[in-house]
Amino acid sequence: MNDEQLSLFAGEDWPEKPRRTTRTTAPAIDAEQLPFDWDLPVALGPEDFFVSDSNMDAHAMVAGGLRWPEGKLALVGPEGSGKTHLVRIWQGLAGAERRDARELSPDLPAPGSMVAVEDLEALPRESETALFHLHNHLLATGGRLLLTSDRPPARWGVRLPDLASRMQATTVVRLEPPDDMLLEALIAKQFADRQLFPAPGVLAFVARRIERSHAAAAAAVAALDRASLSEGRRVSLALARRVLDSADSAP
Repeated sequence: MNDEQLSLFAGEDWPEKPRRTTRTTAPAIDAEQLPFDWDLPVALGPEDFFVSDSNMDAHAMVAGGLRWPEGKLALVGPEGSGKTHLVRIWQGLAGAERRDARELSPDLPAPGSMVAVEDLEALPRESETALFHLHNHLLATGGRLLLTSDRPPARWGVRLPDLASRMQATTVVRLEPPDDMLLEALIAKQFADRQLFPAPGVLAFVARRIERSHAAAAAAVAALDRASLSEGRRVSLALARRVLDSADSAP
């Protein structure tokens, strides 16, 4: 994907706009620790999800109306890979309810409901019975259950035998590492969410320089945002090169 294809994000006509006034220094890029300093509005609509070969199967299963074996599906991918985005899309399409595995309520929804339970790797042991009853209730009444995690069901550490067997029998769809096209799109979206207007050529340059992962894309743009704000200048190729070179040389 080149800059012309992403003209919505990287066109030369983007205005130079005054932005936040807080000053900070540019950090080294660490894909394991995303340095967000503000509660940024993130676009999570269906039109904001960029589909490529890396996530096509997951998108089709969650947002494409495909049948889920036994009415349940496990969506697996690393942090920042789009799990929450797909859940939000499904929530809008199906009228689904979202629940957090960390604070799973024992209350059962109406028969036939659509429910997404997020972050199953963090499911507390004391909540396993609640998930077991939710699973059985939804499947028995024609509902659907979407489970998300950064790892497959066999690695969720479920202790309750009946629940463990049901989780491991769930169909798994994965969000794979981004391909070239998706990586540039992810970088572009990170810039857009932060209201940053990079110079032409920056997207392709950053995509070539960083690790091929969702976390690395987010961390790189966060670092460029800080450097741009600190210096009061647009994200240019020179700025991007300096920030990424500094990150590469960091111990």
